[in-house]
Formats: sequence, C-alpha cells, structure tokens
Amino acid sequence: MIFEPGKISLIKFPRSDLKEGKSRPVLLLSKLPGTFDDWLICAITSQLRHEVAGWDEKILPSHDDFGKSGLKEGSLIRIGKLASVEESILQGVLGEISARRLEEILTRLSKHLENDALSAT
Repeated sequence: MIFEPGKISLIKFPRSDLKEGKSRPVLLLSKLPGTFDDWLICAITSQLRHEVAGWDEKILPSHDDFGKSGLKEGSLIRIGKLASVEESILQGVLGEISARRLEEILTRLSKHLENDALSAT
C-alpha cells in the first residue's frame, strides 16, 4: 500500500466512551520525520454544517477532483482536526485530492501556525 500526502484513507476512531468506533475518512497531510511510521492527518466529515468558513476545505461532487477522492458525498476537510497516527492503523487508500487542493490546505495551515507563533512573541 502506498501512502502519500494527499491520499484519503480510513481509520477507526474510538467513540467518546473509548469503545470501538466506525471507520472514518482522513486526509494524509505529511509523513512525520523520525524512526516511527507516523502520519499527520486531518479528519473528513460529511457534516457540512460544521464548516469553519475560510479555514476548512469543502470537497463537493461538482469539484474536478471529487471523483478521485473516493468519498461518497460532499464533505468537509476539517483542517483544525489534526492527529498524528501510526501508519499501521490506516485502512488502505480510499482515493486522493488534487495536488493543488493539498497545496492550498498545507499553505493555509502553515500560514496559520506561522502567524500564531509570530503573535506569541
């Protein structure tokens, strides 16, 4: 299985009571450095009402890269819902987003982190 930034995978998220949950889609953002096989991911939801305007990324059936995403319906890439996970829990590749969309997401995230760090000094 080839995992790369921009790919959409599935992972099982535990429920709030820590019992086994359902498989949910995630976007692979970056393979993290080090000897561990960890990935920085962000959650994807079909609950478009949770959108943080100007921050989250909608991917809709009308978008050019939706067909390759493997998603069943219009969804929201929740840029603020980040996690670091071991590659071993990724359940294959569902699809992918365009390189352009991935670049926009990563730029948005890095600018936010940079601005936040600068305002803290």
